[in-house]
Amino acid sequence: MNSTESPSQTVKLAAPIVMLGVPFDVVTAGQTIAIIGQMIESRRPYYLATANAGLVALAARDVELRRILLDAHLILCDDTPLVWASRWLGNPLPDRVASFDLALLLISSAAEKGWRVFLLGAKEDILQRAAAKLRTQHPRLQIVGSFSPPSAPLLEMDHESIRCAIKEAKPDLLLVGLGCPKQEKWINMHYRTLGVPVSIGVGATIDFLAGEIPQAPMWMGNARLEWLHRLSHEPRRLARHCVADFWVLATGLLAQWWQLQLRRRQRAARYRQSLVVAEKTGAGFELVRIPPRFDAAVVKDHDGLWKCFTTSPTHLLVDLMNVEFIDSTGVGLLIWLHKSLTASNCHFVLVAPSTAAKKGLERMRIPEMLAIAPNLDAAKNMIAERTRGIHAIATLDLSPSPKPLTWHGEIVTSNIEAVKHLTESYMDCCVAHPKRIAIDLAEVRFVDSAGVGFMLRIKKQGRLRGMEVTFLNPQLNVLNVVRALHLDQYLFGGDPQGSP
Repeated sequence: MNSTESPSQTVKLAAPIVMLGVPFDVVTAGQTIAIIGQMIESRRPYYLATANAGLVALAARDVELRRILLDAHLILCDDTPLVWASRWLGNPLPDRVASFDLALLLISSAAEKGWRVFLLGAKEDILQRAAAKLRTQHPRLQIVGSFSPPSAPLLEMDHESIRCAIKEAKPDLLLVGLGCPKQEKWINMHYRTLGVPVSIGVGATIDFLAGEIPQAPMWMGNARLEWLHRLSHEPRRLARHCVADFWVLATGLLAQWWQLQLRRRQRAARYRQSLVVAEKTGAGFELVRIPPRFDAAVVKDHDGLWKCFTTSPTHLLVDLMNVEFIDSTGVGLLIWLHKSLTASNCHFVLVAPSTAAKKGLERMRIPEMLAIAPNLDAAKNMIAERTRGIHAIATLDLSPSPKPLTWHGEIVTSNIEAVKHLTESYMDCCVAHPKRIAIDLAEVRFVDSAGVGFMLRIKKQGRLRGMEVTFLNPQLNVLNVVRALHLDQYLFGGDPQGSP
């Protein structure tokens, strides 16, 4: 997100509400269109996601998808039951913003304001029908291109052809209908380099626009029963997913709700006397001390303070040592601050979180993307080191008998080229030892689909050179991403801890 501003810097947004690790933005459909308009005017790359119950359940099992949604510039709620859940959790969403309804609003706005639209996904004949219907309904609409990729797993897609088609068309708005979670992962891999201001996953919306999938009757739409209409048309495919998704959502959201009810029964008056305290610590750092109760009321009471941090960004340390209770809005604020400050090239560190704070973060399934330090000095050192760029992306040993190459930090889309350069240099220096080389992943805390794709290319490239490339010591987050792509056996064999 470093290359873009956060949505909060273009439009004032409330802190999101977190449900099972997904931070939903508290916006209406009208506000969403206004935000997208400002994003397009900025000419910077943004990506949006519309999340329904199915996607939230997928994210609970898929650490990469959860990370992608956590980093998204705007997350819209596409499910009425999730709107109900937000009310139970104390920070109600105004209403759902359904992907199909949003697409219709975007198409209408695009025709009115001259935005250029590109459609990606669905079969070729469906794309053509959808485009023809939209042009008939909106004669001024500029659909500048479409692309129907052959059915293939994410890492086997012809990414270059798709990217070239989009870049040549120069759209303002990219609607991606590749299905969940493939579309979210594809957008995350490419949105920075496409030159498109706004990319958004729209699921089966293109099929709906073409009339390939019939729309629910108006009365079902008004009653928010579109899911029942879809289920009646595809019972075998959807029923199993609905049962599994319901179980994941019900257990997770009930755990969040139960925690909230327990704390509501306790006397909270003494907490209200403890305010958020902000103080400068020197050397460009600011420290915020959070009171024992960190909930929606505290977030609202200090609205001006949070906005000061985003309008005048600086490195921020958030002391959670005294926190005895944190709700979904408190966690949502931490994510909002993290995203806003990271977009301004500032660092955000949680300091000495209490047991209650840690449990609250874990209960809401927040991945390990928020930097955490055990004390104030460690937090300052962490920021100082990252600011000076001490942490290299890889450690390269060019001695006559080289040790395993060590990758560090995160291997993601934004740094693949740097990792590629160092890794190929390592392979070049290993020409005299062609049998087997090793890459140590012990210090890699996260890898995305682009990173896994790069691991595949390195392994194949090694075989072309007569080398067997072995990846060692993957952390659990890395293993989870690789397993979600069904590549753990190929990349790690039967022993991910193997030795060179």
